Amino acid sequence: MGDKQNYGQAVELIKTAILQSQYDAACSVNEKQLMLYYGIGKYISLNSRKGFWGKGAIDEISQQLEKELPGLKGFSARNLRNMRTFYEEWAMLDQVVIGQEQNEPRTLADISANSSVEIEAPIWQRRLPKVSGFPLTEFLHVGFSHHTLILSKAKEYEERLFYIKRIVSEQLSYEGLKQSIARDDYHHQGSLPNNFLQTLPSAEQALRAVSTFKDEYLLDYINVEELNIRDKQDVDERVIENAIIHNVKNFILTFGKDFAFIRNQYHLDAFGEDQYIDLLFFNRALNCLVAVELKTGKFKTSYLGQLQGYLSVLDGFERKPHENPAIGLILCKDMNKSFVDYVIQDYTKPMGVATYKTSKDMSDELRKALPNIDDLKKLLDSQEEV
Repeated sequence: MGDKQNYGQAVELIKTAILQSQYDAACSVNEKQLMLYYGIGKYISLNSRKGFWGKGAIDEISQQLEKELPGLKGFSARNLRNMRTFYEEWAMLDQVVIGQEQNEPRTLADISANSSVEIEAPIWQRRLPKVSGFPLTEFLHVGFSHHTLILSKAKEYEERLFYIKRIVSEQLSYEGLKQSIARDDYHHQGSLPNNFLQTLPSAEQALRAVSTFKDEYLLDYINVEELNIRDKQDVDERVIENAIIHNVKNFILTFGKDFAFIRNQYHLDAFGEDQYIDLLFFNRALNCLVAVELKTGKFKTSYLGQLQGYLSVLDGFERKPHENPAIGLILCKDMNKSFVDYVIQDYTKPMGVATYKTSKDMSDELRKALPNIDDLKKLLDSQEEV
């Protein structure tokens, strides 16, 4: 009999090759589809906007396509208009790609000899655009339905690029993207009051920390009304903490994929003083411990002193030699950001302050965008089985 270990290595190599091939094929198919939709969108835009076609032309074209190609999907009148929008909103891509070379075949043939405008796809082919910073590779890996959602909900250029990059880096589904936009993650990213630049070893580490945390977190699985507490003032930090512990997978998804949960009420025993951190995490990207303190009321300056003490003990007694300094985060219900940003600069340990919302605080739009708890549990369980 052969060496089973060698067989295992062979299986692993073949499996990796298959998965890579499938990934490359999927990316190629998606890229070609985007090229097709972009080209059709350009064709429709230039004919319909300049008056070459009469009113109702798009609806009529869609109906005729359905008759000519029975079973054809994706070319409804609505989707044809989406293709037009896709071209018009990203028409700058016509300017950032290198033009077609003389001996290079056309990507799409001219499908209408009598039309005033030809259909042709952009010659992207993974060439670097001239526009600085444009994420062309990520752009081509994002599905058309995701692109359509981004264009309909995000109006700023940088905001659109943010969600395109997030889709690829976090492999967001359509529903995941919908939730991210509803939470307005773009405007909450990297804007929390902090002192990272002054307290972390390098500017690179500080900027990475700033981009890791948001200034507001949605803890939609915490429903204060279901806790059967008569007086709202009786809802203390331990209630919120217990709700987070029972939904720790949700909490990690809210924080980010690089967070690993260590434990709640983490015991610090230094110099005979017993102290307990509400929640302790480790962040792989930052390579450091992250201490989270939960507060149900408005921010108080005393919270910073308490957290700084925890971080001192973590660095002195818990941090490994290869790890970066521990970072602290205060999660409170409300704060004056300008005030917090001012007072936090006087502290010597890296800390940030963010707010959170529970299910009761959500807007109707955000509530509709989020899945119910049963659907979310099924999603999380299915991810564990993969």
